[in-house]
Amino acid sequence: MDSECVSLLPRVCKVLADSGSLPDDTSLEKLLDWFTMLIKTGESVLESCPCVTEFISTVVCNTASEPSVLSFTLKLTGLLAATEDGFLTLQECSALDQAFSLQHWQGAGLWEDPCLRIGWIQGLKNSLQHPKALSFFVQSDFIQPLIQLQTDTSLFVAAAANQMLADVLLLFQPVSSSGCNSMDEKEEKVNGSTLHASNIDLEQPAVTMETSAEYTAVVKVVSQYLKESIVPKENTQLQKTKQTLKLLALLLAQARPPLRDELLQTVSGSLEEVVTAGYSQLTLPLLEVILAAYSSRTESVLVQRVGSLLSSMLNINKPAEVIQAAAAFLRSGHHDTTHTPQAVRILLLPLDIITGHTLLGTDISADDQQFTRADHLTNKTSCISLICTCLTNTSNITLVPSGLLPCPPALIITAVLSLMRICRGVSTSSSSGCGDICRNVIGSGKVQKCALDALTFLSSSPGAKEKISEVFTVLIKYLENPDSEPTVIHKTYQAIIKWISVCTDFSFITDQLRRDLVEVVKKRVCDMRWEVRDSTVEFLGHLAGVSVSLKSAEEVCSASEALLGGCSTTPLLREALQDTESYVRASAVSSLAKTLTHSWQQGAAHTQEETEIVSRLLEILSKDTEGFARRAVVQYFIAWFSTSSSASHLTQSVHSVVSQGSADLDWEVKFHTLELAELLMDEIFSGRQGYRKSLDTHHDAQHPYGVVSEQAYTLHTHKEGVASDLSRVLKNLVEQGVVSVLLSSVIDCDRPVALKACQLLITLRQTVCPLLLGNQDASTETIDRVSCELPGWGWGLEIRKILGIKKSNDAQEMDMMAKVETGEECAVEGGDSVTVGLCEVLGSLGLDNMLDVLTQSSDHIHNSPLSLLQDILTARAANTSSDTQPGQEVIVDCY
Repeated sequence: MDSECVSLLPRVCKVLADSGSLPDDTSLEKLLDWFTMLIKTGESVLESCPCVTEFISTVVCNTASEPSVLSFTLKLTGLLAATEDGFLTLQECSALDQAFSLQHWQGAGLWEDPCLRIGWIQGLKNSLQHPKALSFFVQSDFIQPLIQLQTDTSLFVAAAANQMLADVLLLFQPVSSSGCNSMDEKEEKVNGSTLHASNIDLEQPAVTMETSAEYTAVVKVVSQYLKESIVPKENTQLQKTKQTLKLLALLLAQARPPLRDELLQTVSGSLEEVVTAGYSQLTLPLLEVILAAYSSRTESVLVQRVGSLLSSMLNINKPAEVIQAAAAFLRSGHHDTTHTPQAVRILLLPLDIITGHTLLGTDISADDQQFTRADHLTNKTSCISLICTCLTNTSNITLVPSGLLPCPPALIITAVLSLMRICRGVSTSSSSGCGDICRNVIGSGKVQKCALDALTFLSSSPGAKEKISEVFTVLIKYLENPDSEPTVIHKTYQAIIKWISVCTDFSFITDQLRRDLVEVVKKRVCDMRWEVRDSTVEFLGHLAGVSVSLKSAEEVCSASEALLGGCSTTPLLREALQDTESYVRASAVSSLAKTLTHSWQQGAAHTQEETEIVSRLLEILSKDTEGFARRAVVQYFIAWFSTSSSASHLTQSVHSVVSQGSADLDWEVKFHTLELAELLMDEIFSGRQGYRKSLDTHHDAQHPYGVVSEQAYTLHTHKEGVASDLSRVLKNLVEQGVVSVLLSSVIDCDRPVALKACQLLITLRQTVCPLLLGNQDASTETIDRVSCELPGWGWGLEIRKILGIKKSNDAQEMDMMAKVETGEECAVEGGDSVTVGLCEVLGSLGLDNMLDVLTQSSDHIHNSPLSLLQDILTARAANTSSDTQPGQEVIVDCY
């Protein structure tokens, strides 16, 4: 611990022990984080700072302390007791007993505050890291109040108590008697993370002989509690049962045998009783418990009982609940030959009924259930809910092995398409007997969106390619439908793109399909709703980015050409550049870049149309009031420059883009402008020895005269020729405006912009400086003559101010700096500019120091333990000062 922190900590403890409150409780959380870090690093806080022990004793005895301070103290006490030495120290002075004494807090009337209860729970949880803490927990009889807190009125307290109870059992569970068994050595899934059982044993405190009886007693009490709490005595206890099931699911998912088997053996009877009772509100919590047990390795007898429970859940004669159960089972990813087909059939049944397709075959195992669900589907609300649940889980059905499906996947696609037709009001002969059910989904945007999502997932199913013509016909009808919602149209476009991406043969496209799609796209790009126009413009860009084959592998073109044929998308996108909505303008710019990529790659001649597009883009960059479109413009030029095989025709527009983009008010526009500047540097220095692309991380930054690659040193062998050539390159860089952009951006107020510019300037310096390592002869003078202009306003003054500190011998510069410091008008825009050597600027800006600062987090100066302690003292002093006005806020900047 830092000596200054040690000296301040007694005063901080005294301040916190006072009855007054801090102006910012987050300082307590920050202080707790600091103590946690110290203990994790092996610091003996109680030895180095005895004042902490005194602080704990003082606070727990002072019932007038603020609840937040009391809660902090309880958490800190548990944290310090997490080590055996700290535990013994606190126990010797009775601080531990008093801190966690329920009678003490209840007698003082403070237990009703949820803040204190949270502190009590988390403090105990922090301490349970060794057997002595477990003995203290059991002997103090904390298990009963912890059980009572499972149903606390505060959800935060109940959740913390729930997790705490699980931790007590899981942390100290004994190693299985078959611990060396190959099954136990396999990887186990714990909270989504893969851990080895052996690793868990190493990280958890072991149960010793002296604590094994105590642990057994805890397991017995908790098991009995779970058994009694699972079955609700009345409907008012359903919330308690939910909390109990949540705890049980947590335990079964993470426990190892024998604990897991013991728990399951104890509660299996209660689980069967609840499943039989058929509480609708408990369907999902119950299934989570059953799946947690089903996925774990248990004894064969228990496996049979769990399997029986799962089968019971999938046979509930309540449509909404059984479909929820089937969906939850498939989401779990556990497949077997018994329950997986059953779950799939349950989910497909509503689709089977409403479309009339025999998705389940002729072998309907429960006709009565089918009729019951058919009756349930006649109610519009429940019908839409069931159908959407079925469609939403189609993605999970596609993951099921084909041998476990009741029908070919292609038939499911057919059924979904039929449902989509029904939603549009188009009846099918197969569904004519379900008129009342069909009327429930006609015009339902919710069902349409779920069906489109399902159709998108089904695109990769076996047999999907044979359905692609029918799929496109239905999707185009959806685009043509004037009643389609904007979101439905957007999802329709997404489905088209998805099906195109998995299709290898476009010979299915008929002229009629092509004409229909062209007409609907032309209509939708002029839709009254801007969301539809935006989706259509995005769709055109996505089409241009997908490559397809028409008849043979040699005939490759974009999906835009294959689907839209002679209808060029560029005029439509050019028109969208004038749209009144900024989102549409931005999408049009992005889609234009994707559409023109092919011609850029081929090095096609620059057309008049492209010239007009560039003029419009520059106009957007300079005049558009929304940042979305301006960002897209800069990214357009980035894509152009990255893709074009010949960038010579870009020269005229690049200077305008970088100059306008670097002066933008939107930081993302400025950042993208620097990315374009980086591409220009890469292009200009391409193939030159010693050039490295910009720094990606802080540690890549090298000192300007430090380690230089061998390639860089080879430049000295041809110093004169290389210097002359490099001089020409640097002048080109200055003329393109790249240097001005970098210099103006390195002092930008937005840190990402300044950091990127600093990295690029260091890259430029590392490319030039190796030539200056030797004697200053004529060759280096050639490079020295390369200069750049610093304007007498804005960023130019800032850069000149930095350089003025380095150039104390320059009288003119010092005079200018004096004017700046006194606030005199020393320059106006367009005049009083200064020409400086580029190499001198690069060497004098202190780029490495800038990089050090820019790569640090924004709070690196003030966010420290010492600053935190000082803040607490300052805030308390300000609160108690007679000079502080009533109601005046004292800000603590520690968080």
